Amino acid sequence: MIAIVFLLILVGLIAGLSLFGVSSGGAPVAEILLLVGLFAVFFGAGIYVGAALGVLALIAGFTFSDRPFWLFIGQTIWNPSSSFVLVGVPLFLLMGEILLRAGLSERLYRSLNVWMNRLPGGLLHTNIVASGVFSAISGSSVATAATMGSVALPFFKGTRYSPDMVLGSLAAGGALGNLVPPGITFIIYGLITETSVGALYLAAIGPSILVVALFILVILLKARTAAPVDRELPRIPFAQKLLSLVDLAPTALLIFLVLGTIYGGLATPTESAALGVVGAIAFAAFERKLTFRMLNEAAEATARNTAMIGLILFGAYLLNYVFTALGVPQALAKIVAGLPLPPWGIILLIIGFYLALGTFMEGFSMIVTTIPIVFPLVTALGYDPIWFGVIVVMLVEIALISPPDGTVLYVLQGMRRDGGPITDVFSGVVPFLLVYILAIVVLMLFPEIALWIPGRAAM
Repeated sequence: MIAIVFLLILVGLIAGLSLFGVSSGGAPVAEILLLVGLFAVFFGAGIYVGAALGVLALIAGFTFSDRPFWLFIGQTIWNPSSSFVLVGVPLFLLMGEILLRAGLSERLYRSLNVWMNRLPGGLLHTNIVASGVFSAISGSSVATAATMGSVALPFFKGTRYSPDMVLGSLAAGGALGNLVPPGITFIIYGLITETSVGALYLAAIGPSILVVALFILVILLKARTAAPVDRELPRIPFAQKLLSLVDLAPTALLIFLVLGTIYGGLATPTESAALGVVGAIAFAAFERKLTFRMLNEAAEATARNTAMIGLILFGAYLLNYVFTALGVPQALAKIVAGLPLPPWGIILLIIGFYLALGTFMEGFSMIVTTIPIVFPLVTALGYDPIWFGVIVVMLVEIALISPPDGTVLYVLQGMRRDGGPITDVFSGVVPFLLVYILAIVVLMLFPEIALWIPGRAAM
């Protein structure tokens, strides 16, 4: 409902500016209104995202364009599909699939739980920290949520933890998959905006720590009611805690292999992803779980996800090409420039638009559809493209855990075996959702949280 109201306000604003002649500059307002209407109808009807984008591009092109745009469809799709940067997406997905089947996630969770089980809300903290660490080798929020959910939920059977906080912490932890380097959303953003993916990864370190700290703070504040049993658990000898660190060694080695080579300037993100796949295969072999069947299952899952991402990306590129030919981005830039608002007010308007859009639209589709239009506006206002990239990825994360259509929420609900209502997931994720939005506000007030490390690296 919030999203619909916001979009209606936005459409009304465009129409009003057109009627009163406020900085429209001859903008194709009728085309914009019709495209927004078709956009809402397609996604509201539940049409597959990639198909909806492609069909919308063809309708808009044939209806409004006086150029033979169909002659350039092949080249428009070929450009992104042949990008070396994009190869990193299936490689990171494949690495995560292999590690899931090799049992790395269970060892990681068990080891961290040894250190955190006596903290107020101990297992909930384990959900967050384990998800954050696993995100550093998965690159995907959905993969992180599915993996950690399958590992963590059995630990809560027979405990007195509140189901909504358990599911909420898993959803929040899963959402870290895109923000913590090497999130694949940064690769897509870098491809579309021609921004350095390595710099984006460096910029994400500070915000990732900030978000994890806020999540832990939420759990501490609610621990008295969410986990009253933790203080009754027996103490674990320190020697046993040290021994548990052995289970963290494979994860640490893979993180060093993937992120260390990127930050050390030894490899590009795509090359590091390939190294990560090799490392994941070596780990599976060491655990004696490397079989042809396991590799085949991992490859099939990777192929399905890559095909889904590719279709969305190609449909978005075609739609963006038609939009540019019709002058839609230029028109919106003129409209926004004519608004009587300071730059920070326009940024807040853009963030509000993304928050509304994320309540009914999948995060990945949201970024590939809107960034080509929004990015020129943001850079024209003088904002750093690396800082904005981190903000956008955080907004995508929020979309993934936003009721009623957050993808991560339904992934976790589908993994439950107790038959509980999905409202448990919705209510549990709300506190984490609010502090995630707070993290964006903090990042707006203190952009150096994201820009300090890339700035130091460039010196």
